Amino acid sequence: MSEMQDYTSSLSDPSSRKFETFSYLPEMTPEQVRKQVEYIVSQGWNPAIEHTEPENAFEHYWYMWKLPLFGETDVDTILAEAEACHKAHPNNHVRLVGFDNFAQSKGTEMVIYRGIAV
Repeated sequence: MSEMQDYTSSLSDPSSRKFETFSYLPEMTPEQVRKQVEYIVSQGWNPAIEHTEPENAFEHYWYMWKLPLFGETDVDTILAEAEACHKAHPNNHVRLVGFDNFAQSKGTEMVIYRGIAV
């Protein structure tokens, strides 16, 4: 008979909750985030910045940081908006989204700043 490890529920620990694929990996470096923004721009996707409290990361709707950056191709401008959102909401998760106009859906999304769980 094998022994089974019983893990405490991650739902009871907001800091252990996972909310997207990259959350299982170490935090991205600024260079890795830049590469992701470059990829979004190269695909012709519209970048957007969203944020939410860590305890609400499972909610369907995150707060929009301004409007999506329709047609923006300057990587530094996109990164500056993400940083401005993070500075305005330092305890929130900040997510970068790439909207695909043709598929009418998100092409990608990733948390680029992790908030502090309360």
